[in-house]
Amino acid sequence: MQGVPSVQLVEKYLSIPVAPGNSGLIEHLAKALTFRLSDDEIPVRLVIAAIDDDSYLCEVGCLVGDNIPRLRDPQSIFSLRRRNGESAEQFTAIFVVPTGIGAEVGGHAGDATPAAQMLASCCDRLITHPNVVNASDVNEMPANALYVEGSVLCRLLMGTVGLAPVRSNRLAVVFDTQPDAMLENLVLNTVESARTTYGLDCAGIYKLDPPLELTALWSESGRAVGRGRRLEGLFDLIAEKADEFDAVAISSLIGVPDGYHEEYFRSDGAMINPWGGIEAMLTHAVSHVFDVPSAHAPMMESREILNEDPGRVDPRMAAEAISSSFLQCVLKGLKQSPRLVVDPELMLASGVLSARDVSCLIIPEGCIGLPTLAALEQGIPVIAVREGAGLIAHELKSLPWRPHQLFVAENYWEAAGILSALRTSIAPQSVRRPFARLEPKSWKIPDQPKSGSGLKQNS
Repeated sequence: MQGVPSVQLVEKYLSIPVAPGNSGLIEHLAKALTFRLSDDEIPVRLVIAAIDDDSYLCEVGCLVGDNIPRLRDPQSIFSLRRRNGESAEQFTAIFVVPTGIGAEVGGHAGDATPAAQMLASCCDRLITHPNVVNASDVNEMPANALYVEGSVLCRLLMGTVGLAPVRSNRLAVVFDTQPDAMLENLVLNTVESARTTYGLDCAGIYKLDPPLELTALWSESGRAVGRGRRLEGLFDLIAEKADEFDAVAISSLIGVPDGYHEEYFRSDGAMINPWGGIEAMLTHAVSHVFDVPSAHAPMMESREILNEDPGRVDPRMAAEAISSSFLQCVLKGLKQSPRLVVDPELMLASGVLSARDVSCLIIPEGCIGLPTLAALEQGIPVIAVREGAGLIAHELKSLPWRPHQLFVAENYWEAAGILSALRTSIAPQSVRRPFARLEPKSWKIPDQPKSGSGLKQNS
């Protein structure tokens, strides 16, 4: 597996003609991209950033490299396996706040955790992803939550992966070589603290030399994205050591413009967190290619930045301001992240969660990515939350939902109420007023042929 050349992450901006009635979007986008991407460009993340009368502006994170298909032939992110009904054994909700959209709730370090805690109290199980509960050196995710990487969450909704809950994972930690040993020691001490305080099982710590080259960028729509280079060393390592660990935590430097930290902390939360975009692209690529739980934390860039006084910051940014390694949240989340099951037969095994087990999806209003499109196709109820949504593509009502499949909530309090109603088999509209009466619809029965009209009677 050695010698994989020039493995990179890039963001592509593509205009795709609108599908009639916005129907069959997953298949429509998949076909369109086959003509717009080269053979060595593998989509790992897709967002519809805007919709107009004629086209979808799509922003597609791609893994690029000549040898990636030979490294492993990953299933397309557009593969859809339709679920056969819904399991009623437990009520399982998925909570997504897309990374890099500047969401008022969930756009900073773990500030969507209270919303996740509240939603988790309204269901048997909550499945969520790092952007919701990762708060740098803090992670207070709900006790009944499953922590999965964003691409895994997409594939669960698409029906192409199952989740097998585990008691504990063997965790591999990979970090960048840095010229200042102090920055490396922040990572090492974080891992040791996890081992000694909550019993993390670390299967090995690996230092990448040369380091990854990750750069934060912004897309045409204003989303945080990025560019990644020199991924081949990381991919070689994961492939060679795959049997020795169950999940991988990655800590690496992410390049941002000079002076950005000071500007960011003084923005009172108005600036989009730049680090999350390229982090999501990287972990989507790792989990997509290797079917392994993964998460990323940015390394501190320098002693000077570590020693800067950010002053009083917006409360949503406070966890970032008090953290040094930003890695503890990742270690705690991955400690019990569920194992990925990709064999269709094994996905039917007892205890493995599949698309049949998903009862509801909660997302910010106007976010149209693969989780939204998968829920639309699978008939999964969706709660779209208006308050704190961040960048949006289009009102979700424009998509061809089934009757009573889409519920628009003004805020997360209201979303929790809708979730509680769905869990208890109450039509959410029945607790709202005014409560309109049902009007009967005419159903005309075709005229029956009269006796003796030429039909032969049985003797």
